Amino acid sequence: MKIEQKLAEMGWPLYETQKPAGVYVPALRIGDMVYTSGQGVSRQGGKEMRGKVGKELTLEDGYLAARYCILNCLSAIKGVIGDLDKVERVVKVLGFVNSAEGFDQQPKVINGASELLKELYGENGVGARSAIGVNELPYGTAVEIEMIVKVKD
Repeated sequence: MKIEQKLAEMGWPLYETQKPAGVYVPALRIGDMVYTSGQGVSRQGGKEMRGKVGKELTLEDGYLAARYCILNCLSAIKGVIGDLDKVERVVKVLGFVNSAEGFDQQPKVINGASELLKELYGENGVGARSAIGVNELPYGTAVEIEMIVKVKD
């Protein structure tokens, strides 16, 4: 089944990647690898989740925010390769969580992204991963994620 069709059936439409807010590209292909820039929560249906997980936002909010971020990553990848069915393997997911002091559940937040990738790509959607708590993220976004994927022609 096509990945975008799966997303639509799951109620997760992809939106066109917006232009960067600085001097960078949303995603870059080098050989058979695509690297995304950090993608925040906004752009997916106009939703924005701002604040610290564990203070203004719950763990569940953070989990949902991670899903929005991974959708933005997938949109950026699609912008480079044209078809998400060309993704052969998720290599790495790097997640940053805007965390309140004492909040230590970053892996559970980033599971929102990882579980969605596994639903879409099966075991090939499970790659190496880091979930890091940070004091601040740009524009107060709750979560930011970047990823690396291997693609086929």
